[in-house]
Amino acid sequence: MKIMFMGTPDFAVASLRALVEGQAGEITVITQPDKPKGRKMILTPPEVKVYAENVNLPVYQPKTLRDEEFDAFLREKDPDIIIVAAYGKILPKSVIDYPKYGCINVHGSILPRYRGAAPVQRCLINGERETGNTIMYMDEGLDTGDIIAQSIVPISIDDNAETLFEKMSLDGAALLMKVLPNIVSGKITRKKQNDADATYAQKVGKEDCMIDFSMTAEEIHNRVRGLCPYLYAYAMRGQIQLKLVKTALVDRRTNHLSGTLVSEGNKLYVACQGGWLLEILEVLPAGKKQMKASDYLRGNPVQDGEKLVCAAQY
Repeated sequence: MKIMFMGTPDFAVASLRALVEGQAGEITVITQPDKPKGRKMILTPPEVKVYAENVNLPVYQPKTLRDEEFDAFLREKDPDIIIVAAYGKILPKSVIDYPKYGCINVHGSILPRYRGAAPVQRCLINGERETGNTIMYMDEGLDTGDIIAQSIVPISIDDNAETLFEKMSLDGAALLMKVLPNIVSGKITRKKQNDADATYAQKVGKEDCMIDFSMTAEEIHNRVRGLCPYLYAYAMRGQIQLKLVKTALVDRRTNHLSGTLVSEGNKLYVACQGGWLLEILEVLPAGKKQMKASDYLRGNPVQDGEKLVCAAQY
């Protein structure tokens, strides 16, 4: 069987690896072009490209799927099935309709909930206790195609985006390999999505990173872990930006106003809505390296009544 695999970030690598190790067929890899990353803007290949080249798979990085050049490439490769996992671009109808076994997607949510670009981050930010993966047939809508199979992935209160992505990628890969033979043999039942139950997982951006201390401790904790380590939730301490890398919920209250920093020995807390304290475990101060709160306090002691302020207020 000829497989065209489309994926870009680390989430997609587990599915590609499962296809390779399961000897699912002859695989051609499509991924996005290399992009500049980091402060020095070094041109960096996608994680899928790195893995594919390490196992000697052919890799192609078209700028667009919507021209005659890619149409000709598609006819040349003539895939029996196209498998998509976090590719990052909407596929045109000409690609979706091409393979005889269909164009299927490994999507990191229990559809129709969390359609869109950031289902893993958004379910953490929203405080969900479980999520899952959906294998679906693709159509021209945004994650609206018929469902083939679904799985459940529990979310720990200590999960962040990195740990949940790892769980999700492995679970999605296992689900893909479980249903792939039935897709090829036609032994599946397609399930229509109920659009009335749909929610949208918008891509996270800078506006999501600003901490509002009128939120509850749990809401702030969920925002911190939902963004880490790809983006970071942050607030202003005076004129200095302070990113919160890791926090912990504690069963303690204070009379301090929301946003007030509280230090006790080598521990650092911030007051949230209703007086509930949130413990700050790790921080990333502007221009510094990530560090434990205890190390941060040694060089940055807290003054009485000192507050963290939402960056939007500046």
